[in-house]
Amino acid sequence: MIKLKIKGTKEEYAIEPSKIVAIGLNYREHIAESQSVKVKGFDPEIPSEPILFAKTPNVLLGPGEAIVIPKFLQEYNFDNIRVDHEAELAFIVKDRCKNVSVEKAMDHIFGFTCMNDVSQRNIQHSDKSGWFRGKSLDTFGPIGPEVVLTEDIGDPQALDIQCRLNGKVVQDSNTRNMIFPVAELLAFISKNFTLEPGDIVVTGTPSGVSPIKGGDTVEVEIEKIGILSNPVVQEQ
Repeated sequence: MIKLKIKGTKEEYAIEPSKIVAIGLNYREHIAESQSVKVKGFDPEIPSEPILFAKTPNVLLGPGEAIVIPKFLQEYNFDNIRVDHEAELAFIVKDRCKNVSVEKAMDHIFGFTCMNDVSQRNIQHSDKSGWFRGKSLDTFGPIGPEVVLTEDIGDPQALDIQCRLNGKVVQDSNTRNMIFPVAELLAFISKNFTLEPGDIVVTGTPSGVSPIKGGDTVEVEIEKIGILSNPVVQEQ
């Protein structure tokens, strides 16, 4: 079980979601680059409603722990095995809720943290079922380093978000650039699924996604939250 410190307190929060709901194509600049990533379901049009997909809880990984690129990928005849980082703002659901209005959405959010939506692009592109497997491999969901309570985050649509790969800035944006803001996301998701305490919503990534490999270090930094750092290893 992963436990993250609640920022500004001595308390810890256990990360135990019943589900992880992630959002695809929620930054305009990421849509613009999506054609080069070559993932099934990518479309140059601005979506009319949030694009939802699941990550399974086995992806969860604490700060400092290693993202593992599985060796079974070498059994496929992929021209080039590609696993990408995706820096994202995540929020944690506070209570059981359904059919929440946009106006009341923030009342149902416990807090915010960083997440890296690690993605296996070859499988994501080739699987007939879509994005599920390529997004849900073990260790493909680093989270942390702390949880910032909703009352302490300020405006969640005014946070700088950055990803660094081996110290080089590769993603650099602000959450104001989301197509669907946090409150709209929770309202939309709760219309489709009952949300439970501890469920995690991952709000989408800005442009700049790029491949990672064994030996790399990936850092996701979000204003007011901190730096989530994870090494990458190739399974032997």
